[in-house]
Amino acid sequence: MKWEIFHRTRYTYATPVRDSFNDVRLQPMPIPEQTVESFLLRVLPSSRLTHFKDFYSNWVHHFEIVEPHGYLLIEATSRVITHPPPPLPDASICSFVQMREAPNIERCFDYLRESRFVELSPEAWKLALDATVGLDDAWQAALALMRFVHGFLKYESASTHVHTHMSEVMRERRGVCQDFAHLLLGLCRSLKIPARYISGYLATETASATHAWIEVFVPGQGWRGLDPTHNCQIGETHVKIANGRDYADVSPISGNYRGTRERKMEVEVRITAVQ
Repeated sequence: MKWEIFHRTRYTYATPVRDSFNDVRLQPMPIPEQTVESFLLRVLPSSRLTHFKDFYSNWVHHFEIVEPHGYLLIEATSRVITHPPPPLPDASICSFVQMREAPNIERCFDYLRESRFVELSPEAWKLALDATVGLDDAWQAALALMRFVHGFLKYESASTHVHTHMSEVMRERRGVCQDFAHLLLGLCRSLKIPARYISGYLATETASATHAWIEVFVPGQGWRGLDPTHNCQIGETHVKIANGRDYADVSPISGNYRGTRERKMEVEVRITAVQ
């Protein structure tokens, strides 16, 4: 499918701020599962934009506003065609032994370890074992963990924030899509299944929004997307922006400035299917 995506973020400050330095990760990734036809980023107050690829191959746009300003407006417009591969069956595809012996497993090193919002605690390990009892296939285990997380957590808007750690999510058993993704990452990594965090968009009949899911590495199949919030493999309504160890690596907008902490943030996302 072809999608046109408009993403606007506006910050309004109580008093003018200055020396604002920002990194923006809003450009969809050009990968086999999607074709990026166009991308336009607009910043006000007007600023010179530079761009580069980070360690995880995400496009990052950087800008600086030194002079005092009372607001910051960031608008991104993208046009993307999605064509994901067919879902993999719930069958034996890769045993845990094959996973450990895969010749290219070393490149997944970062996705097997703890990260800022994901921990490999004894509690997580026990949850993962209980959810996959009797399974010796890594792909089947990943699907079982996705189903477990979907049932274990209650989706509750505004119940957490972008800095909520996986341990708190396990304890409170509620959260938003970011929290579902972080918990699934921790459970997969506890069983030595390489798993990475994905930020992107989800277009449905009822809503258009930013979204988060994960990808697990399956030798012979590559990275395969799992959406624990909706208990499904990714499809043509998922648009990928960035990947990393967890949310800290893919924050859509990050930066700092000098001035007041009192500010208001407004976010608008519109996703339209293009015929």
